[in-house]
Amino acid sequence: MTDYRKLFDLTGKTAVVLGAASGIGKSSAEALAGLGARVVCADRALDAAETTAVGIRDKGGWAEAASCDASSIADVNALAKTVMQKFARLDIAVTTPGLNIRKTILDYTEEDLDRVLNLNVKGTVWFFQAFGRIMVEQKGGSIIACSSVRAVTIEPGLGVYGSTKAAIGLLVKGFASEVGHAGVRVNAIAPSIVETALTSPFKKRPDIYNLYAGHTVFNRWSSADEVATAVAYLASDAASYVSGSTLFVDGGWTGVDGPPTGLTQLHK
Repeated sequence: MTDYRKLFDLTGKTAVVLGAASGIGKSSAEALAGLGARVVCADRALDAAETTAVGIRDKGGWAEAASCDASSIADVNALAKTVMQKFARLDIAVTTPGLNIRKTILDYTEEDLDRVLNLNVKGTVWFFQAFGRIMVEQKGGSIIACSSVRAVTIEPGLGVYGSTKAAIGLLVKGFASEVGHAGVRVNAIAPSIVETALTSPFKKRPDIYNLYAGHTVFNRWSSADEVATAVAYLASDAASYVSGSTLFVDGGWTGVDGPPTGLTQLHK
């Protein structure tokens, strides 16, 4: 019988997580390390990435920090070079950074558009190139990007951001088709509402905070850890036949048509 527990075990594997200073990236680094992987915690906020690495080491895991601006092709290539100077093989590469400038399309400036596209779309391409080359050469590996429910559901002010997250989903499909022959898997996660330092201001607006919660079937926000478990699954051998997919970790956001109307009585 298949040893299913072992399929999720990352012992002996090496991972790089870009965006590991906070939020989903931080939790992803912790999840991968918790399952046994050696993790390079990369972020442009190096001090915060080092804090993540220290937390992992304090719990008995292996981690170190590295500086990297996800929107810079030079930085991403340098990160890939650094990783391969330290390790003979890279098994897992995760990228989570993203930028949302909440403005209507009529109000977007060229600078706004460039900033969002440079990080969300170009940054994903640079990451795929840098770490995809490594994995194609070594004939295996798992690459995981970060999309969003905004790739498929939208509200005013999120059109540009949502379009970049939809683009990530298509980049995942395209790249998966190009590197699958080498045993490389490419997937994405798509969260909805996640409790992080960046979203904490919503708690000061209970009306908005609760409205968003109502879009999920659980009527609550997720923790970053709940999203990180999906990253860990896609990184593991348990997902050995999963590629070109976007895994929605959205609390049912994309499965229901908004908050309940109350027209149907639910069982308590």
